[in-house]
Amino acid sequence: MATASDSADDSVDEVVSKQTSKITLCIVLVTIIILTALGNLLVMVALCKDRHLRKKKTNFFIVSLAFADFLVALVVMPLAAIELVTGQWSYGETFCLVRTSLDVLLTTVSILHLCCIALDRYYAICCQPLVYNNKMTPVRVSLMLVGCWVIPIFISFLPIMQSWNTIGIESFIEERKFNSSHNSTCVFMVNRPYALVCSAVAFYVPLVLMVLAYQRIYVTAMGHARRIGSLHRAGSAPSSTYPNHDQHGSNRIKNETKAAKTLAVIMGCFCLCWAPFFITNVVDPFISYSVPWQMWTAWLWLGYINSGLNPFLYAFLNRAFRRAFLMILCCGNERYARRGGFSPSRQHSESVNGTSISLRLLMSSLSPENTFTLLSYKQRAQVTKASRTE
Repeated sequence: MATASDSADDSVDEVVSKQTSKITLCIVLVTIIILTALGNLLVMVALCKDRHLRKKKTNFFIVSLAFADFLVALVVMPLAAIELVTGQWSYGETFCLVRTSLDVLLTTVSILHLCCIALDRYYAICCQPLVYNNKMTPVRVSLMLVGCWVIPIFISFLPIMQSWNTIGIESFIEERKFNSSHNSTCVFMVNRPYALVCSAVAFYVPLVLMVLAYQRIYVTAMGHARRIGSLHRAGSAPSSTYPNHDQHGSNRIKNETKAAKTLAVIMGCFCLCWAPFFITNVVDPFISYSVPWQMWTAWLWLGYINSGLNPFLYAFLNRAFRRAFLMILCCGNERYARRGGFSPSRQHSESVNGTSISLRLLMSSLSPENTFTLLSYKQRAQVTKASRTE
């Protein structure tokens, strides 16, 4: 037979268990927020300090993406963590709308940046250098960056602050507030038109563009690799005469393929983190908003975690960023400094039929995107000339 002391012990144990769960949750959330903020801050500092990173146009999209993720860690995630731990929203309905608008804004900004990165890599790898330089001019890169930040405003602040997302579902919102354990909650629900339009602009359309771009990049990279292999098999004369050129071509396509794979991994992590949320966001209005709040919270924080993944992906998969990170974390240790350019003694040392070729000097003056195309054209000319001589 249960006694009063047993009931008191059970209640104490329950209180201790709840407090322990809250403390554990706080530690986990604070760790995620700090790692996300520091990781993205490291990306921005790396670009500012490393002039070699600033030479590549793709990295401007990456640092802008890092800034968006940094704002997620600085503004959105702390407010969401406080609400999750305390179980209530204590900052008023207007600030709830502002917080929700920032959430939608920064989420959309992130995926639009990833879409721009995919398009930049597509033009760099799949198109000729002249096409890439015409497409990715500094002015156009700037306009794309501005678009990444301006377009999301039309699906975040504008409709949410005007309450367009709640038209026709006022009764569901009142019911959700009434069923809440606390009177003050930050409820965000969307009607069917807003769910479809917002999800399409923020996730599905950019996702399709990225998948198509990376599929084309993969096909092109494999085609380049096969052409380099056929050039090596075509004859020993070009390979023996220009061993360093062939090695440069092989290294170039390996670097481009690795860069494409790195960005594809980043995109894949984004999809895995945000796909559950956006699928639920589209389905929920059509099933009378029956998705439990626990699932919404889990999918939302899974999406937030993506903001902290990108810097670690760069550190492990991108050699240039890894070197810049080590330089910053090791206080500029010269051991991690980028090695200089080509050796001057080798720039004019190679020739064909007595004709001097300054290929290395030409390569050093070109942008990285032009190098592989120059090599492939040069190697094809060498193979053709050798076959005619024979």
